[in-house]
Amino acid sequence: MFPELFTPQIAWNPQSANRVLLAGDETSIDTIAMILASLPARARGQVFIEVDTAADIRVLSAPGRFSVCWLLRERGQSLTRSMDAWLSEMLPVSAFGESTVYAWVAHEGPARLLSSN
Repeated sequence: MFPELFTPQIAWNPQSANRVLLAGDETSIDTIAMILASLPARARGQVFIEVDTAADIRVLSAPGRFSVCWLLRERGQSLTRSMDAWLSEMLPVSAFGESTVYAWVAHEGPARLLSSN
């Protein structure tokens, strides 16, 4: 669908992850929008985008079970803190099974599968 997404820099291949995490700053909004457009309607996950001010926020189309969170630097909101908090909830250590998140964080290398185990 979007062949430019499947480059070594992104290496997009979510397989059977329980959830998807997409994160970046204003320079990665277009890439995040293209990834969201390539996801099936049943996909679930979280998007975090860190920008300078509220004026940088724009509408993104995402599957219904996605949440898009805009983080404002001018308010002291942090991409790293937000991702850490979300992942601590989504990847609990459990005796009842493994949780997985397929994550792509802009400027941090290719996408990868994260596991609670």
